[in-house]
Amino acid sequence: MNISAAARRSGLSAKTIRYYESIGLIEVAARGQNGYRDYSDRQLDLLCFLQRARATGFSLQECRQLLRLYRDTGRHSAHVKSMVLEKVARVDAQLRELQAMRDTLVNMAGRCAGDEGPHCAIIDELAQGHGGAGNTPGPHQRGRTL
Repeated sequence: MNISAAARRSGLSAKTIRYYESIGLIEVAARGQNGYRDYSDRQLDLLCFLQRARATGFSLQECRQLLRLYRDTGRHSAHVKSMVLEKVARVDAQLRELQAMRDTLVNMAGRCAGDEGPHCAIIDELAQGHGGAGNTPGPHQRGRTL
């Protein structure tokens, strides 16, 4: 099947499939006599596997590991489970950070009159950097200066 059909059936874009080939995540598809990529059913299975893994939040490096495990019939399911549990722990940490961010935003909104006047407690707090939960910079903010 050509790249358009593989993309449609896997849920990945043709650009993503070409990228996965370029970084060696999947093997480069054979070319048909017409010069177009020709994907086998096996390659389509791998593309679907990657689409599901990426949709679940696995990084490209993690996908590389998962593909190795997928291809290894002697794999230990304990290793796969360990990878998933590590991912769960990272998702839980992200959820805590998002909840703290949400709490800060709700707190800020609660202190703002939200009327037609120019004074805004939200702007004041952002400018001064104090006065609410979540005042500690997150990992994406550390080291930044205003």
